[in-house]
Amino acid sequence: MAKKSGMQVLLDAQIGSQMYHSVCGPLASLQRFADEVGKALAAEAAARAAADTATEV
Repeated sequence: MAKKSGMQVLLDAQIGSQMYHSVCGPLASLQRFADEVGKALAAEAAARAAADTATEV
């Protein structure tokens, strides 16, 4: 999502089972990234709600 938003990924690493990511970019890219995260969370919540409704019927 960060790359798609126009940010540059500086670090992608894994130590043991822990993943680390570091990005940088202009404020406009950060805003686009925040918008993408919000959309992804809303889509996930909608999918969960639809699944819950389907199991109730």
